[in-house]
This record gives sequence, structure tokens and C-alpha cells, in this order.
Amino acid sequence: MTRVHVIGTGLLGTSLGLALRRVGEDVTLEDISPTHAALARDLGAGRLAEGPVEDDAGIDPDLVVVATPPDVTAAVVAGALTRWPTAFVTDLASVKGAVVNGLRDVGTDLTRYCGSHPMAGRERSGAVSGRHDLFDGRAWVLTPTEETDPAAIALVTAVARSVGAAVSTLAPERHDAAVAAVSHVPQLAASLVAARLEPLDDAAVALAGQGLRDVTRIAASDPGLWTQILAGNAPAVRDVLTALVADLERVVDALDDLCESTDAPGARGALAHAIAAGNAGHARIPGKHGAAPTTYTTVRVLIPDEPGQLGRLFAHIGEIGANVEEFHLDHGLGQAFGVAEIDVVPGAAAGLAEGLTERGWHLHG
Repeated sequence: MTRVHVIGTGLLGTSLGLALRRVGEDVTLEDISPTHAALARDLGAGRLAEGPVEDDAGIDPDLVVVATPPDVTAAVVAGALTRWPTAFVTDLASVKGAVVNGLRDVGTDLTRYCGSHPMAGRERSGAVSGRHDLFDGRAWVLTPTEETDPAAIALVTAVARSVGAAVSTLAPERHDAAVAAVSHVPQLAASLVAARLEPLDDAAVALAGQGLRDVTRIAASDPGLWTQILAGNAPAVRDVLTALVADLERVVDALDDLCESTDAPGARGALAHAIAAGNAGHARIPGKHGAAPTTYTTVRVLIPDEPGQLGRLFAHIGEIGANVEEFHLDHGLGQAFGVAEIDVVPGAAAGLAEGLTERGWHLHG
């Protein structure tokens, strides 16, 4: 049994405690707020340390997991390395370079420290949003330094895999550049697009469809947390945004040209290039289970907005023998039905459409 001490009982810390308890690990909890720690305990994420938190809290962990906000992570990691001189320490912050630099600045020995970042989260924060399956099938990136003890890497790897995560390793600087492109700038982009909705009148907002919901879903994230994340990864985020601004300027220039003349040479080509570049980037997003990207065929079905209809639809899909790769549900505006978009491998689409029609479903489009 691995003894794991979690410092910070927000979404990630509580979820990790819940996941580790399910696989039989011994988890103790600590938070600057006694109420938050007690809530995580009551939710089943672990037990509270019995000793004073000013020292070793009366525990002897094998691994200390720091799940605090990014702006205090380095200080908490340094404190944990001092409080438990035989334990390995990791953290779950989404920015790694700032943590390592903060530790180096105060002369911390990094032998027992192995940074890590589970690519998992929710729009809601706090212990009450914790889930035991939050890490299932999610990437968990380890960011060891040159000094990190291989035993520390092995232990953090084992813990991450025990809660269902897929482990990979990157240097801290490469990690920060990667998450700037795949996580931090997308958050900013979603927030900026959603912000354009605020001044619109109700009639305009009522035209919103599933596409807008998809683009802006993560715009509901916690502003305080994301301010810390963006500030901590400022150089990498700035680099990605600078390239994005250049792309936007080319689009704006093309639209300016079309405002001057509907036959402006090159303007339509610039717009088409922007959309095509997006297609190329989207095609690189990994497919199911991290496999190579796959092109699916979508079967669209009208579904009544009534209890039990989704269950009936999936039961029929199972009878037909089709494997659902992706699923989206778009509710009809002012209608008592929606459109279920069922993505399957191309070879299964015709059979699925025929089987659903035979069972009384109406295809859409």
C-alpha cells in the first residue's frame, strides 16, 4: 500500500484522493482551509492528518502530492520536501517551468521532486466537483528535471497509472509550450468568443446553436484559477497568441479588402487558407484512446425530448451492432425534439442508418 499525502483539496486533490481510495491506497488530506479538508474527507477522499501541519502532521508518506493553486505551488513543494525528508514530492500544477524556477531560486534540492500534470479537469471547481473517475483515460505528463531520482519518477508513474491515467514524459519547458497551444490559448479563445455575446440582445443570442456551445463550453471556467495559469505560463502563451494575432490580422485585412471591393484579388484565398489551416490542425487531434486521428461518418437522427428516448436509441444501436465513436445532441430551437449526431466508422454508417429506420427512427439530413 502506498501512503499518499494530498495538500490541497480542490477539484484535483479531492478527485485524486477519491481515485486512490478506490484502489486501496492510504490517503491523508491537508488544506489551508480546515473546512475544505473536512469536506474532502466527508466525501471519501481520505482521512485528515492528525498532527499539526506546521511540521510533519504526524504522518510518514511515501508520496506527497501538491494540488494547490499555481501561484503558491513552488512554495508548498519546497515546504513538503523539508517537512518529509524521505518522501518523494510531485505537484499537479498546469505550469511547470515556473515551479521549477521557483524551487531553484530558493536553492531546493530537486532529487526527490518530480513535477507532473494530469490533463484532466472540469468547468466546476472545488471538492464537491471531485470525481473518482476524473483521470480515467486522461493524459498525465511527468516533468522530471535532470536531478530527479528515477525512483521518484517510478512512484509518480505508478500512482498516475493506478487511477487510470496514460503517462508520458516531457521536459518542463516543452510541457509549457505544448499546453499553451492545446489548453491555455484555447481557454482564452473560448472566453474571448463568449465575451462577444454579452452585448447582444436576446433575439440575437437565441440564434445560438450547437457550434457556438462547442466553441464556448470551457468559457465557464474559474477566472481566478485561469488568471494564475496564464500568468504562470506567460511566455509560452504570448508566443502562441502572437502567431494567432498574425493569422487574425490576415483575415481582417482580407475582409477589409472585400469591404472595399467585392472582387478584391486574393481576399477570398486568404479566407479559404485560414479555414483550410484549421482543418489541417483539427485533423491532428488524436482519436479515441490516443490512436491516430480517424475520419468518421455521422448519422443524424431526430429524437423526441422525452424521458427514456436516449436509452431506447442506444439500445437499438447496440442491437444493430454499431460502435459509437462520438456522440452529440443538438436540441431543436423551440421544438420538442433534438438531433442526435452519431459518429461511426464509415463502413458501419449505412447499416446503422438502415437499422434505425427499420426500428422507427427518422433520419435527419
